[in-house]
Amino acid sequence: MANASNRAIDRLSVVRTMTVLCSTVAVLTVLAVDPALAQTNPVCQEGSETLVNMIEGFVQLTTGLGVMGLLIVWQADSLMEMFTMSRDQQTAFKRHKFKALKSATVLVLLGPLFTVMGSMMDLPIAQCVDLTPF
Repeated sequence: MANASNRAIDRLSVVRTMTVLCSTVAVLTVLAVDPALAQTNPVCQEGSETLVNMIEGFVQLTTGLGVMGLLIVWQADSLMEMFTMSRDQQTAFKRHKFKALKSATVLVLLGPLFTVMGSMMDLPIAQCVDLTPF
């Protein structure tokens, strides 16, 4: 009985932490990013913008693959969870699903976080590269 309540408390704390983190990133993204700074930055005045496009494309590709990986792992673990008989195996699959969720969340949040924090710290590359994945 106590083990089930501890798992419920752990899940609740994960949900609260993710909610606070997502709302913080959303507020910082809206308030801290100034797109007009990209016009005066010498790093961003490259004629072909090849480096900027390569970085943005890499972040979008890795984030997309990470989200697709999460969906595949989540569905596979859910399917395996239905066909396992042991409680230990079912809890292991649930743990694996939430680890995959945490990893995908980190992937999705790192780009906007770098964009916001980089512009706040006046990093030259962060002012012209948009690392929001979608």
